[in-house]
Amino acid sequence: MSRKNTPKKRTLTPDPIYDSRLVTMLIHQILKKGKKNLAQKIFYQAMTYIEESTKKDPLDVLREAILNITPAVEVKSKRVGGSTYQVPREIAIERGTTLAIRWLIQAAKSRSDRGMILKLSREIIDASNNSGNAIRKKEETHRMAEANKAFSHYRF
Repeated sequence: MSRKNTPKKRTLTPDPIYDSRLVTMLIHQILKKGKKNLAQKIFYQAMTYIEESTKKDPLDVLREAILNITPAVEVKSKRVGGSTYQVPREIAIERGTTLAIRWLIQAAKSRSDRGMILKLSREIIDASNNSGNAIRKKEETHRMAEANKAFSHYRF
């Protein structure tokens, strides 16, 4: 990674069906070994399952789930003297959304349901209802930040 300058932010093109950049980000996280068609198929089938089971607009359910998962603070390691401290710091909106999507996909993959379509759709529904493993990950991150609030003066 270059130390001289930061790379330029690339703008994502919205997906063709929902016309949403959030959906594109989620599809890119599902992506494995460059198989974008398969990732899109998994995501869109999960959205139809969400629509059938909740009788709501699936995009609204997804947005609500992402909002519920998005963390406000995180902890970063900072070495001071000979010891390492976990320093809490606020997160930018874009980073928070990226973390939320990453945690959602990880939680879906670790579920014990059958098939990624079912796993993803149930995790999204759970997250929109403020339950599930992705929500637990957010709460754990917030607890870590709260526990290490004493080291916030080491903020960088």
